[in-house]
Amino acid sequence: MAKCETCQPTCRCPMMGRRDFLTAMSLGASALAVKTGLLDFASTVVAAEPKPAGGPKVRAFFLRPEKHPYWMGWPGFTYDVQGSQAMYTKLLTEAARQHGVQLDVQQEPVVNPAGIAALLGQLKQSPPDGVILGLMHMSHWGLVNEFVKKKGDLPAIVFAPVGVAFTGHLQDTRNAPRTFVGSTQDVQWLGQAVRMFRSMWAMRKTRLCVIAGTETKDVVLPTVGTTLHYIPRERFPQELDKLETTDEARAMAGYYREEAKNIVEPKPQDVLNAARNYVVAKKIMAAENCQGISMDCLGLVSVKRIPCPPCIAWSRLLDEGGVGCCEAAMMSGISLLLSAQLVGRPGFMQDPVPNTVTNSFIGAHCTSPTRLAGFDKPHAPFILRNHSESGMGCVPQVLWPMGQDVTVMQFTSPGEMIVGTGKVIGNIDTPPSGGCRTSVDLDMNQVADSRDVKGFHQLFILGRQDHHFRAYAQLAGIKVLPIA
Repeated sequence: MAKCETCQPTCRCPMMGRRDFLTAMSLGASALAVKTGLLDFASTVVAAEPKPAGGPKVRAFFLRPEKHPYWMGWPGFTYDVQGSQAMYTKLLTEAARQHGVQLDVQQEPVVNPAGIAALLGQLKQSPPDGVILGLMHMSHWGLVNEFVKKKGDLPAIVFAPVGVAFTGHLQDTRNAPRTFVGSTQDVQWLGQAVRMFRSMWAMRKTRLCVIAGTETKDVVLPTVGTTLHYIPRERFPQELDKLETTDEARAMAGYYREEAKNIVEPKPQDVLNAARNYVVAKKIMAAENCQGISMDCLGLVSVKRIPCPPCIAWSRLLDEGGVGCCEAAMMSGISLLLSAQLVGRPGFMQDPVPNTVTNSFIGAHCTSPTRLAGFDKPHAPFILRNHSESGMGCVPQVLWPMGQDVTVMQFTSPGEMIVGTGKVIGNIDTPPSGGCRTSVDLDMNQVADSRDVKGFHQLFILGRQDHHFRAYAQLAGIKVLPIA
């Protein structure tokens, strides 16, 4: 037996080498999957969960003087009015196509208060899911303020490219309900504006299956609108007991065996059991018309009702852009959903441990996504371990990239979230430490004492994404609190 490469030099834990592991069982149907390095197996058993039909309807308008080119005043004579409007339209249209948004762009500009009144009348008669106003001259802030004042609860984004706003212009709208002003030089940000509306729509249309308790019921969360569909906890082991092991499950197990940096405790059957959990999760989601899943997993593991915790299955669902949420912790579940929709990256739900010696902040859990940089990006290195609390099954220990920025966020209620940032300073091994297998140490920004970090089961999300969450929250009517 080899020694575990992740532990300290004194570690004596046995490790089965990957070559030894692979020779312990037939590769069978896993050969194709491991050759590609991707988990792209066509499945006749893993049913595709139904996606919400349609998409949000968004109207876009431009506010500017009729006469151009401009003379004096910002954005100035050299600002290409027609060319800029064409560029903004192209960027909005491309983003709408990418994100499945039904976009209607009015090319005739809104030029005066009568135009604002007519616009408000249109929107009242046929309300869209959101409005984008492209401001193209500094003199038209009065029209923006009039629109924002009278639009009611309609979500609105004002795009104010550099050249149309000073500090004073932005004061009347900074706390306006369901309104976000994007004052920026980055015209590509228009794509994110469209994505925010798509994310709000997806939050309302998504059903998350919660496997806990004994009841079947639906709960619609206020503000975000996500439906929590509860089914009895016994449903998962019942479906698992009925499941035959398929080539698809073997292919998935083969992928994780081959792609793992190391395999420490799990035996071949443990990895196969982890893949079977994924198959069952997908089948239940399809049967219940849900697009994500969570479960009282610790309850099932503690009584050994399932042979393997669902940690690999949840990791895979997160890597696919879905929701696999531990412990029926549904504020974390909707946080995972928003992360995938809004920033295109999976979140790592974790148990928080303040390090009072170094004032850092450790997050640990036995599941983590591996596609940390994006669903279409290479996976982070991972090691196959057993579940640390029970010693059962197969879970991923994911090694987060050192020195990289991380966003920490979580819904604390459907109408409130906490947001902060930090930087990866370590991956902690178990042993010699205790706790869960993926254990990431962060140096938090603007946190005087790590014991003050709010929340439990917060998400770690790779990269600086805090500005996206704050903008979304302003648009969606969600309160944002500092992380500490």
